[in-house]
Amino acid sequence: MNDNDLLYTLALQKAANIGDITAKKLLQHCHTAELIFKEKDTLLQAINGIGSYICKSLKDKKLLIDAEKELCYIKDNAIKHWYYKEDDYPKNLKHCIDGPILLFYGGQLNLKQQHIISIVGTRNITNYGKRICEEIIEGLSLLNPVIVSGFAYGTDITAHKAAIKNNLQTIGCLAHGMNQVYPKVHKKYMRDVEANGGFVTEFWSSSNPERENFIKRNRIIAGISEATLVIESAEKGGSLITADIANSYNRDVFALPGRIDDKFSSGTNTLIKLQRAQLVTSAADIAYMLNWDVKQPKKPIQPKLFVDLNPSEEKIVTYLKGKDKVDLDDIAIACQLPIHKISSTLLGLELKGVTRPHPGKQFELIT
Repeated sequence: MNDNDLLYTLALQKAANIGDITAKKLLQHCHTAELIFKEKDTLLQAINGIGSYICKSLKDKKLLIDAEKELCYIKDNAIKHWYYKEDDYPKNLKHCIDGPILLFYGGQLNLKQQHIISIVGTRNITNYGKRICEEIIEGLSLLNPVIVSGFAYGTDITAHKAAIKNNLQTIGCLAHGMNQVYPKVHKKYMRDVEANGGFVTEFWSSSNPERENFIKRNRIIAGISEATLVIESAEKGGSLITADIANSYNRDVFALPGRIDDKFSSGTNTLIKLQRAQLVTSAADIAYMLNWDVKQPKKPIQPKLFVDLNPSEEKIVTYLKGKDKVDLDDIAIACQLPIHKISSTLLGLELKGVTRPHPGKQFELIT
């Protein structure tokens, strides 16, 4: 996309009463944003759903003036962008009918052939939620997924920091322009996020972090990923909106169960109860339900050949020797290890070609 195409696409993006669905309809008929602005009203109104009200919005002369200013900001600050018709636009988001026609980004992002999962939840994350969030990301790190969240307080920043700790790409999806940070206290994390991924937004530099922007931002969090994991949520909250949007996109939604008397688990428990989310307790659950298969070696390798097993792995291998399929709970009891530790350790053994998972959370050694 050259500067002229970007200029007119910016103007289309900013036009009042024209959302992404309508903008895509116009682009489908006129092919470029510039041709939309230069087309006769009678021809535009021949398009189903396009009336005089939309045509009037396109006549606003201030659109191109504002677009010119934003284009200068983009060029001066080396802001990169994705256009929905181009090949580098995020694949998952391309399938969303209301995905943004333009998405701005910065950092070191690489989304090609990558597993991507969004992790959302309450800003008032509990110690329980924080611990499980960190454990799940640590377990998933063996599969090298991209971790997406909203760079807000609580669950969001916990997910970003855990991703960085485990050397995973992480994406902060913003509800404002790239020229500011919200919340400001998170400015100290920006460099680490950009070094391990980056930030995306559909909003211009003139956009502030207003309430409606966060709701709009949630569809990008849901759409850019293969699945969404809700860590904790009260009965109402932005993370539940993200879960609903993910469901509308036919994406997998997972939720962490909590105590029935904990207000910050009431939302996740309801998602599970209403079958709007699948219950998960570990990274292994997510990998299994998303079919993130671990490729096994062509030739089975005897566990005894591995010399780099850690103590937990050695304990599990020793217990499984000579046994058929064994339940996850039985392994945890016999090896005296917590379930989350067992799950991540078994995933590591699977990556090394030592164990094989089976339906019903059963495992066996590869012999």
